[in-house]
Amino acid sequence: MVSAAPVPDALAPLPVAVQVDADRVVAPLPPIWRFFGADEPNYATQPDGAKLLLELGQLRPDAVYFRAHNLLTSGDGTADFKWGSTNVYTERDGKPVYDWHVVDGILDAYRARGLHPYLEIGFMPRALSSAPAGVPYRRPWSADGPKGNGTGGWNYPPRDYTKWAELVYQWTRHNVERYGRAEVERWYFEVWNEPNLDFYWSGDPQEFYRMHDVAIDAVRRALPSARVGGPDVAGAGDAFMDGFLNHVTGGTNYATGKTGTPTDFVSFHAKGQPSVVDGHVRMGIANQLQTADAGFAKIAAVPALAHTPIVIGENDPEGCAACPGPANAYRNGTLYASYTAASYARLWALARRRDVRLEGALSWSFTFVGQPWFAGYRQLASNGVDLAVLNVLRLFARLGETQVAASSDGEIALDRIVRDGVRGSPDVGVLATRTAGGKLAVLLWNYHDDDVPGPAAAVHLTLAGKHGAVARLWRVDARHANAFGAWQAMGSPARPTADQVARLQMASRLVAEPLAVGADGIDVTIPRQGVALIELER
Repeated sequence: MVSAAPVPDALAPLPVAVQVDADRVVAPLPPIWRFFGADEPNYATQPDGAKLLLELGQLRPDAVYFRAHNLLTSGDGTADFKWGSTNVYTERDGKPVYDWHVVDGILDAYRARGLHPYLEIGFMPRALSSAPAGVPYRRPWSADGPKGNGTGGWNYPPRDYTKWAELVYQWTRHNVERYGRAEVERWYFEVWNEPNLDFYWSGDPQEFYRMHDVAIDAVRRALPSARVGGPDVAGAGDAFMDGFLNHVTGGTNYATGKTGTPTDFVSFHAKGQPSVVDGHVRMGIANQLQTADAGFAKIAAVPALAHTPIVIGENDPEGCAACPGPANAYRNGTLYASYTAASYARLWALARRRDVRLEGALSWSFTFVGQPWFAGYRQLASNGVDLAVLNVLRLFARLGETQVAASSDGEIALDRIVRDGVRGSPDVGVLATRTAGGKLAVLLWNYHDDDVPGPAAAVHLTLAGKHGAVARLWRVDARHANAFGAWQAMGSPARPTADQVARLQMASRLVAEPLAVGADGIDVTIPRQGVALIELER
């Protein structure tokens, strides 16, 4: 296997003591990582997209969800970064014409590979848009364009709420007929995306509440047992989210006239904030964690929703998967991978501290079909070759759903990392779980916000309680399960040969190695921006 060039360590390895008590249960650990999404729905039906969907479905068979924008958008079904379309709705002589074949192909692609839809109802079809005359339905997207580039008539309220309701009703009924009632009952239904941002919503909050109520009522008329919620706001939502939560719990429903709107889950988005400092990328993990904590607190403060399931409907290091740039240079390699390990561990901890029911934290990362190798977009695979971050998600999939006691003297305390991020000493953290079958899984990471060389962590792991004597180690770091490092070692070829592609595929693989269990524990070295999983079986 081709490996990345060695990373020079200016300092000696940092000694870190980790302790795990396999018999002391902390709490359930829900698999919040099993949610994914993308701006571009049509990539799902192309070969690289279909391949990646299959890999995502295999992470946790029959339990993975996918969310996509543009499922109701008018167009010819061509994907284009932050755009896609299905053309489900047109009109002839003022009467609705429904065409499900493109959207069926997208949802079929999910189901054929074992995924379930987290169904976003949006955006507004051209024939239903209330955009004023002269507003183009779509402006071409460019990552380098001015603010507002890419928006248009698709982000307006419906001009006719009765027709909007009927569209949603007919689509839901069609899905029940096509996929079966039991399957569609498993889906998440939510309306729109980030309606608190001008880019995505040109109406006012009350118009959004109305559109939301009408759509949710239409879903429930077609399938009374459907799981419905929202509003998938950007960030914790500020005053917009406060208004929405008040409306769905105590406001007058625009569709039914009753008090409140059915809400089976609540959703918001949490993003980090990377920057360039002294010529290198500095991640903003604190920004993402602060936003998540604020969202949890906001929901917990509403008694009627305090224990309602929460989905962080987009949960990422920054806000635009389709935007490359110097601050986003973390995406291809191990910085993204280690950030993911460190941030998800804190999401579990924050949800437990707020006593909220975190059900999902959706990674808005998929793939960009037909783009150059390792082009710098936020994705899980490049041209069919998996990136390091996908391998960390595979490590998550090996965790059990019962967390057991674990501590590391190299881990940044929760309050400190939420407040400051990781700017001084590295975050050498641990998360330990037990599976239903009794396997012990110990996740370790050596993370820093700054993308600069740093010392490896020389971890000494001591074990208490019942644990297996047979151990194996899985690694994701500069030299393991990292196709980007292998590509760099090849000289970063713009058009890899067939042999080079095969070598990249090999370099991307997550491979287990045996690990010695000594009388006093286990020793393992984790490079900077590395992640490791130790599994012990009887």
